[in-house]
Formats: sequence, structure tokens, C-alpha cells
Amino acid sequence: MQALSFIATLDWAIVAVAAFLAGLVRGFSGFGAAMIFMPPAAAILTPAVAAPILLIVDGLLTLPLIPSALRRCNLAEVAQVAIPGVLAAPLGVYLLVTLDADLLRIGIALVVLALTAALASGWRYRGQPHRAVTVGTGVAAGLLGGAAGLSGPPVILFWLAGQSGGAVVRANMILFLAATGIGSLVSYLVAGLFTNQVFWYALTLFPIYGAAIWLGAQGFGLASEAVFRRVAFTLIVLAATTSLVL
Repeated sequence: MQALSFIATLDWAIVAVAAFLAGLVRGFSGFGAAMIFMPPAAAILTPAVAAPILLIVDGLLTLPLIPSALRRCNLAEVAQVAIPGVLAAPLGVYLLVTLDADLLRIGIALVVLALTAALASGWRYRGQPHRAVTVGTGVAAGLLGGAAGLSGPPVILFWLAGQSGGAVVRANMILFLAATGIGSLVSYLVAGLFTNQVFWYALTLFPIYGAAIWLGAQGFGLASEAVFRRVAFTLIVLAATTSLVL
């Protein structure tokens, strides 16, 4: 497949728009890219193609965010959920390669809508973070991450209930997603999901996603968080419902 043979197609254009919007949210908040990218991309390309594309593009382009995140994060909090998340990721990848593509695509869209509703409603995990809850959150994130790149939402629902400020939670999320991304990377390699189609899409989406992440990161601390959250939730809901229609 040659790059120019599919860049001009409607399929590529839809995926590119999803990548740009996902990058904006990722750069600003530190998470949320998969909630925007995966529903439409999975509908166009199947989940088994969309998930490795996002892993490559997001993993490489968010590397510059890690040094700053290391200075601001709470490493103990990250490790407590990242370790079970990494261990659970292979099972999520197994679901990705064995479940029916249409069933998984619909499941991704519905999970995204449910998680968005939970985030938008202000619901948070309440109570002391017991070890079982912490490990369970990490496992759930790893499963969703391996199957659909959706490892962020379960953890953000858990962490936002704590006492850490927004900057610390954002830094935690950046490191957590980097750690679970490594687990998914190994599992995708073993499953043979890195195809030529995946690499061509990743190559052509790099500048789009990269520019969007930069713009989103510039907006962090400048834009109103309340306004941004409303816009982000709207984009996520539109992405998920569009996936169901497609």
C-alpha cells in the first residue's frame, strides 16, 4: 500500500480528524485520546488495526511529556495501578484478537459512552483507596487498554477522588499511560498486530496528532478547565455515537 493511495480517501480523512481531536484532548488533559480516536477509527479500520495505530502514534509523540511528568507525579500512586495494569494488558489484547470485530467496536463505543457519563456526572470513587480497589482499578484499566486503548478512564475516575491537584493527576496519567502502553506494545508484537496498514496510517497521522498534542499542551493552564471539559465530553460523545452509526 502506498501512502498517497489512501490519504485522499474518506476513510483516512475521518481517522485523521479523529486523531487531531484526540491529540488536542491528550495534550491538554494527559488522557482521553482513545475515547475520541477509537470509536470512529475502530468503525473504519476495525479495533485490531485502530488500537496499534494509536499506540504507536501516541506512545512516541507523548515521550516529551514524560520528563515534566516525572517531576510532578506521585510515583507510588502510579506504581500501585500501573503494575496490575501492565500484567492485565495481555488478556485485553487476547480479547482484541479473538472477539468479533463488530461486537468489539460496538462494545468500545458503549463503554466510552458509559465512562464519559460517569466523568461528566462528577461521579468519583469514594472512600479510602484500599489495596483491592487499587489493584482492581489497575486490572480494569489494563484490560480496557489492551482491548481498546481505553486504560485512562478507570484510573482517572479513581484518582480524581483523591487529594492530589489537577497537575499531579495529569502527571500521574501521563506516566501510567506510558507504562501500560509498554505492556500493550509487547502483547501487540506477540499477536502480530503491527501490519503494513498500521504503519502507513501511523506514519501519515504523526504530524497531525503531534501538532494537536502541542496545541493542547499550550492550552493547559490557560483555558478554562470547565469549558474544556464540556467541549471534550461533547467530542467524545460525538465520536462514540458516530461509531455506532458507522
